[in-house]
Amino acid sequence: MRSSLIRAVVLLSATAAPALAAGGDAPARGLLDPAGGLMFWTVLVFGTTFFILSKFAFKPILSAVEGREQALRDAMDEAKADRELAAQLLAEQKQQLDAARTDAQKIIADGRATAEKMRNDLLEQTRTQQHDMLERAKRDIEAEKQGAIAELRREAVDLAIAGAGKVIEKNLDDAANRALVDKYLSSIGTK
Repeated sequence: MRSSLIRAVVLLSATAAPALAAGGDAPARGLLDPAGGLMFWTVLVFGTTFFILSKFAFKPILSAVEGREQALRDAMDEAKADRELAAQLLAEQKQQLDAARTDAQKIIADGRATAEKMRNDLLEQTRTQQHDMLERAKRDIEAEKQGAIAELRREAVDLAIAGAGKVIEKNLDDAANRALVDKYLSSIGTK
């Protein structure tokens, strides 16, 4: 209610001032000729309007402008803080990405080292198995060879006894003959 009353007074004074200043019987003047009454009323209306505006309107307008300025400053400060936070987060992301790359390269290198170690272990195991098989085969061959030599000796003893029996025409006892031939063949193998 108070603000509408103020508006009405300001409007009335602004519209009534030129009519009051012109008076009733003033001679016609040029646009640029000074008129004292008009100047008086203009200054009076301006002063009254200025007083009323300074009393009721300038403070809210100034506070609204200051509030807007403060809101803009706050928004700019917040944007600056957000920008700094974004830059910090970006730097952290880059560090994490670099750390992840480093970890991935380490894992790959560890995997390669493990694979190389497993390969070397398998090769060594294969070589060991091959060596063991070769040694076993040599032992088996040597055992077979010794068995064959023993078999040949037995056959040689039998043949020698048979041949000697035919030559002597006498049958000696088999156990004594075998011992005699074995002794002879043993002495031949050591010379």
